[in-house]
Amino acid sequence: MCGIVGYTGSRQATPILIEALHALEYRGYDSAGVAVSNPLTGGSIIVMKRAGKLVNLDRACEGDTTLAGTTGIGHTRWATHGAPTDHNAHPHQGFGRRVTIVHNGIVENYAALRTELQGRGVVFASETDTETIAHLMEEAMAGGASLLEALRTTGRCLEGSQAIVAVSEDEPGVIAGARIGNAGGLVVGHGEGEMYLASDLAALLPYTRRFTFLADGQYACVNANGLSVYEATGGPIPTETTVVDLDPVAALKGEYPYFMLKEIHEQPQALRDTIGSLVSVDPPALTLNDLGTMADTLAEIDRVVLIGMGTSMHSAMLGRKFIEDIAGVSAEVDNASEFRYRNPVLNERTLVISVSQSGETVDVLEAMAVAKRKGARQITICNTPGAQTSRVADGTLYTRAGPERGVASTKCFTAQVVSLYALAMGMARARGVLPDDDFGRRIRELAHLPNQVATMLSDMTPYEQAAQQFVSTTHMLFLGRGSGFPIAMEGALKMKEVSYIHAEGYAAGEMKHGPIALIDETCPTVGIATKHAMRAKVISNLQQVASRGGRVIALVTEGDAEVSQLAQSVLTIPDAGPDLEPVLASIPLQALAYYTGVLRGCDVDQPRNLAKSVTVE
Repeated sequence: MCGIVGYTGSRQATPILIEALHALEYRGYDSAGVAVSNPLTGGSIIVMKRAGKLVNLDRACEGDTTLAGTTGIGHTRWATHGAPTDHNAHPHQGFGRRVTIVHNGIVENYAALRTELQGRGVVFASETDTETIAHLMEEAMAGGASLLEALRTTGRCLEGSQAIVAVSEDEPGVIAGARIGNAGGLVVGHGEGEMYLASDLAALLPYTRRFTFLADGQYACVNANGLSVYEATGGPIPTETTVVDLDPVAALKGEYPYFMLKEIHEQPQALRDTIGSLVSVDPPALTLNDLGTMADTLAEIDRVVLIGMGTSMHSAMLGRKFIEDIAGVSAEVDNASEFRYRNPVLNERTLVISVSQSGETVDVLEAMAVAKRKGARQITICNTPGAQTSRVADGTLYTRAGPERGVASTKCFTAQVVSLYALAMGMARARGVLPDDDFGRRIRELAHLPNQVATMLSDMTPYEQAAQQFVSTTHMLFLGRGSGFPIAMEGALKMKEVSYIHAEGYAAGEMKHGPIALIDETCPTVGIATKHAMRAKVISNLQQVASRGGRVIALVTEGDAEVSQLAQSVLTIPDAGPDLEPVLASIPLQALAYYTGVLRGCDVDQPRNLAKSVTVE
């Protein structure tokens, strides 16, 4: 949600800002804008912003000579306060136009602040909560504060989590930034004679690989020559620069019409890279190096709680099964947004495993804060180097899926699942409950998995043909049992996200407890009836669907002819062991959702109302 970029150096800022904002489109947005310090107009800040897609901003900026300047900030907005209009778009300026800011997050006490400011004669130009920040900073600078000090002073007035970047005509070439709470990341990129800021690495990878990640409560002051970081009060503090080895070309669509299709096809490589970082085959061994000292304490854990949101929660559901089946440790799964408001029973022998592709999901971070206060140990599964979850947790398992630009997660999901599988094996080995022969078999099956996925993706025709049969429906059910239940949930979520078809995932045993009332010829049912997913039970459910006139899409293991008599469409997966079968089962459902969305004319990369990374409640 919402994207922030900033640049200061010797080059023209506007083209860099626009390109970086395009790199952040996948996060979800409804308006965009830039602000540039123009030396030709005495350093005054020129703002250009437009509602709608970035192409509208592109057109507005094209040929506008007032946007010439070497320092600027930009933003893509996902509306929370006020409609997605030109005047509500960011950047926002203070009442005297000395301060210009962009902002991610929600100012929870904005109504009170707005009333106070209006009482002092401030006239608002928008309905946003963000504008209160600009006016408060303007007041502080009018009282003699520097840009950085105005930001620090204002930050202490704000309730909620924020990421803020600001420029001022009083300090040309300077950008100030702040990360307050868990409203999304703020990263500083180091160039040669130039510096960058962004809410996401994807915006900066074309320009630099050297980054400093701001932590909660840290404030940055950036100019072309470098960076200084401060706490909320006090002088500068030491910083770390991290070199991130990600290929920006990997973020481009290449020959594919959509990022989602590209990322579905990238799964064999994403799995190879992730698995290769976690295990070695000859001799069989685990290489969970990113866990650090946590790897030495896995035997001490007697209970595991896994937390996530959306797709990440579905992978956590499979992680629970792995941990219970392989390691013999009690495990449970909770939605992070609910967990954070409970009073969970945790102690030092509890391991909390957070799963978040971005590592910046606000509910996950707040849930991790609860776990930290309770004294639980923490491991995070994350795809983003340096993300906030990796700095909060005691140990990290990085998925090596590469940049994922489609809003609907595909390759990150399967990479998360194999990471949780490796972690479960690590816990089992630490506890001495996974014999060498069983361990070796599991490692070999894991190493073979990417080739099986590649074979499935070599012919996409069955998935497209299945989508054509059901493209006109408005409701769908997805049923699964055992390991098939999380896949049914994930399949339904993908269908909802990219095709706008109302789809629900259910544990198949629940069908008689309500959902069966929905069955008719207009409501197709997808049944996960693979070899190890309680196949016979699911087939019984599908027979009940068929007997009531319902149409069936069956997902089965290759060679299973029985279900074809019930189904209008059959999708198959290769034979695999019970633990890795869900990875293979997820592939056809990703493709089914993709082709259904495309056939219905939907933008599968940027579905309406959705954001890639949810950084506000």
